[in-house]
Amino acid sequence: MSRGRFIALSVVVDAVLVNAGFVLAFLLRFEGQLPSFNFSAYLWLSPILTLFYLGGAWTYGLYEPERSDTAWAVARGAVAAVTVGTLLTAAIAFFGGPRTASFARSTILIAWVFDLILLISWRLVFLRFGRVSWPEQRVLIVGTGPASVELAQEVAQRDRWGWTVTGLIDPSTDPRHTPPPSAGGFPILGGAHDVARIAGEHGASRVIVASPIALRELVESLVLADEVRVRVDVVPELYEIFIGTVDAIVGDVPLMEITHATVPRYYATAKRLVDVLGALVALAVTSPVVLLAAIAVALDDGFPMVFSQERVGKGMRAFRIYKLRTMVEDAEALSGPVLADLDDGRVTRIGRFLRRFRIDELPQLVNIIKGEMSFVGPRPERPFFVERLLVTTPGYRERFSVKPGATGLAQVSGSYATTAERKLKYDLIYMYHRNLAMDAQIVAETLRVILTGRGAR
Repeated sequence: MSRGRFIALSVVVDAVLVNAGFVLAFLLRFEGQLPSFNFSAYLWLSPILTLFYLGGAWTYGLYEPERSDTAWAVARGAVAAVTVGTLLTAAIAFFGGPRTASFARSTILIAWVFDLILLISWRLVFLRFGRVSWPEQRVLIVGTGPASVELAQEVAQRDRWGWTVTGLIDPSTDPRHTPPPSAGGFPILGGAHDVARIAGEHGASRVIVASPIALRELVESLVLADEVRVRVDVVPELYEIFIGTVDAIVGDVPLMEITHATVPRYYATAKRLVDVLGALVALAVTSPVVLLAAIAVALDDGFPMVFSQERVGKGMRAFRIYKLRTMVEDAEALSGPVLADLDDGRVTRIGRFLRRFRIDELPQLVNIIKGEMSFVGPRPERPFFVERLLVTTPGYRERFSVKPGATGLAQVSGSYATTAERKLKYDLIYMYHRNLAMDAQIVAETLRVILTGRGAR
């Protein structure tokens, strides 16, 4: 059973057993009867008291299998959770007014005993016969000193949770330095200057920096390496603690993750909902503008009025983007694929106006509705330029981990002629810090660009 399924199962079983404990308490208190006068107060409170008990279980680690993997840990957590739930239930029953006045107080105390027995019992049965399967975490530890060896030993003891020490990395960044073959019984696989290659070759999923080194260069080499995707943690010094948050503790060693994207869990669903509803509304509102613009294109430079072009989207998947035509027909027939510039002679008269106010981009609302694009994200590029930039621009592949956007931070923060390297920095800033408020700000800035023509192509 996966960790997620264990948590879901625990929540459902706990909710059922907590209420079963209260029913048993009523049956014991009223000699096998469920008097409606008293039981109706419980029924009215049952959703609230269930949340109290589940909240207590979550607070005391009962939904974290790594914190409740022994009988003592289960018993300790259950006693604390049930006691908190009981106290909160008693408080709301006492102060709840007429609706809860008939809730027999003695049943709350009796339910404490039943709930404790039920919650502990099913977890002990699961510990005996069930098993939580963990995704494998192959760990590289940067450092070879006593603290690094101690950390490696702590990680090795977590093998039941899928942790494996792949090896140690010598903290030296000098390629000429020859590290010793092992430390504390763990193999030393190479130096910090070669950490991205080593992580890729050994299939590492996590790199823990336990020794002070040139951290910025190491993190950049790992995050921007196309061949490897790893989580990077650091054993924090005082400075890192001042500016960050400890994310995990291995043994008694704090770890701080420094490569995670601070994206709320609800973000993807909320963003897709906003994209679909927003695109439908925008398409309805702007359709007269698109129609007039298309007629203007036809009158100025003939047909076609709209053109589609292959672009590269999320996961390096190709799709066709829709735009109003702003260049002469067959603009790249002689030159081949080239990037447009500020004074591009291929742009038509009406095309220059459409580009200035981004009207040519409005057909991309269709791409948004289809799910190929979002309102906000890195701008999609053509396969020809993607292949070239993947070779010349370190970390360029990272931008394809999210959907491309009709607008983006790079578009509202710089001009159309901004270099690919600078656009990538803006894209990464957005990707690692995006939220709905940031999306709204970028859309607002885009509307200002549309209305003023500032920074337009």
